[in-house]
Amino acid sequence: MTAINTYIDHTLLKPDSSQTAIDRAIEEAKAYQFASLCVNPTWVAYVADALKGSSVKTCVTVGFPLGANTTATKAFEAKEAVSHGAQEVDMVINIGALKSGKTQVVAEDIRQVVEASRPALVKVIIEACLLTDAEKVTACQLAKEAGADFVKTSTGFSTGGATLADVKLMRETVGPDMGVKAAGGARSYEDALAFINAGANRIGTSAGPAIMEGQTAHGDY
Repeated sequence: MTAINTYIDHTLLKPDSSQTAIDRAIEEAKAYQFASLCVNPTWVAYVADALKGSSVKTCVTVGFPLGANTTATKAFEAKEAVSHGAQEVDMVINIGALKSGKTQVVAEDIRQVVEASRPALVKVIIEACLLTDAEKVTACQLAKEAGADFVKTSTGFSTGGATLADVKLMRETVGPDMGVKAAGGARSYEDALAFINAGANRIGTSAGPAIMEGQTAHGDY
């Protein structure tokens, strides 16, 4: 049986997340020994402190959820989050620039966040639901060339989450060595396993505990 917990980025990104909800997510992440707990920047220092001594990494979102911040803002946000204890950074690409064919803008945006995030691992959210297949391929190629560690399907806050087809396409594009994260779509053990079999080596979900307990969760992310 696949050790699904080691693939899961336990996720709590809703704007109304309270400290009580964050505390619960921290305890769940520790109890199930998930790969990481992914939160918004305002919670990074708190979460990093709470996760000290555990195997769970602190993951932060940058330029989230629209990707429309300036590059300088994203880079600052990433650097600050890492200084507060983030070990993984999930950034959103400049989607509008990609749709406009401005590949150098997209590439530089990613590159500067990668540099600002060192030594943290960087995952690049391409928001696949808004892209054509050709644009998905381009986004993945740009992320790889810019030195990112992962490409990620989705924010979970747009028109759709991860699909098996997108995960397969992304894995084919980046090859065997770069990470692929499926986010927004795994609500059961079977869902998570299907994404892993399609090529994902991380699963972003708020349904981690339900997945681990063999249940099916309901929700958006």
